[in-house]
Amino acid sequence: MSEYQYYEFQAIDRPLDEDAMAALRAISTRAEITPTSLTNVYHFGNFKGNPDRLMEQYFDAHFYVANWGTRCLMLRLPARSVPLATVTPYIVDNTLEARATKEHVILHFHSDSDEGDEDFEEGEGWLASLIGLRSDLLAGDLRCLYLAWLSGVENDSVDEDTPEPPVVPGLQKLTGPLRRFIEFLRLDPKLVEVAATTSGEALPRVPPPEELAAWIAELPREEKDQVLMRLIQGEGVPLAGELLQRYRKDHTRKQKRTGQAGQSEEVPRTAGDLLEGRDKLAEIKKKQAAEKAAKEHAQWVREQEAARTRRLDAMKGREEECWRQVEQAIQSKKPKEYDQAVEWLKDLFALADRSDSKDAAVKRIRELRERHRNKSTFIQRLDTAGIPE
Repeated sequence: MSEYQYYEFQAIDRPLDEDAMAALRAISTRAEITPTSLTNVYHFGNFKGNPDRLMEQYFDAHFYVANWGTRCLMLRLPARSVPLATVTPYIVDNTLEARATKEHVILHFHSDSDEGDEDFEEGEGWLASLIGLRSDLLAGDLRCLYLAWLSGVENDSVDEDTPEPPVVPGLQKLTGPLRRFIEFLRLDPKLVEVAATTSGEALPRVPPPEELAAWIAELPREEKDQVLMRLIQGEGVPLAGELLQRYRKDHTRKQKRTGQAGQSEEVPRTAGDLLEGRDKLAEIKKKQAAEKAAKEHAQWVREQEAARTRRLDAMKGREEECWRQVEQAIQSKKPKEYDQAVEWLKDLFALADRSDSKDAAVKRIRELRERHRNKSTFIQRLDTAGIPE
């Protein structure tokens, strides 16, 4: 396959204006540019733009893939919604980088594969399947950050003695974007399963309306005025996530005050503990798969034996007719008919064994072999099937 590089950028919170689109067109005359996106595919050469700079200036999401095994996902988030300090515990070399600008935090997720073309997927559709992670982060859902750190554990970017960062809730029940993100990272699902054993229930996607209404009623009037002002100024998407985060924090504090929040003591784990747990789980799953395969094979054998018994019962008393059918099939000189003849001979031999006439059957088969000794294809089939010589 020839070289393949795919670039896609999306503007989510604010569309591109005419000046921005003109500046982007100056970078690439081949790119498909709309008020909300830039897409380009290269089979030779390289994109002249700098994705880091473009994310700082124009876009909220970026996806890149190359057929030599590189995948990149970048997300730009308002710093007031997702502070850099929130991301820092999950940063790991070669998997997750993060940096802050004046107003934003930009996340850079990275995945490389030595397999190259073997697990290659073209870029179209990738960003659409992952973009939900941005809304999740704005709402305080940090699962993708934890999964990125876990990927660093798997690719040896994290020392085995490194303590695990805060385990986020909801790893036992993943959304579609998170499952796709695991594919993006090439992360072993068994490692995710082990990590999820200390993960609590997922955060509710939408608070109950009556609780949300009560919480809004308690907000100071000045804050409500600020929220409305920001909404009018076009901050609707990040603002909604920011408010949802605040609601959940207030709700959690309230539960703790009233004793409704469950108390759980988590045993600290290291990266090495997680890898060891993955290896143990892999052995368990391997054993379970082998047991399942053995049961299925045994069931298949029983079914085959039962079918053969029924077939032999139906042939009983019709042996001579079956011998004639064998001869007719051989005379056709067709491979498919040869196969049918061999199956009949196997059944006739088994039927003869039942009635203590095996010697007679062996004699007839030898005579048959002699008559058709020049039909090498048929004789080879007999030998392969173990039909007596």
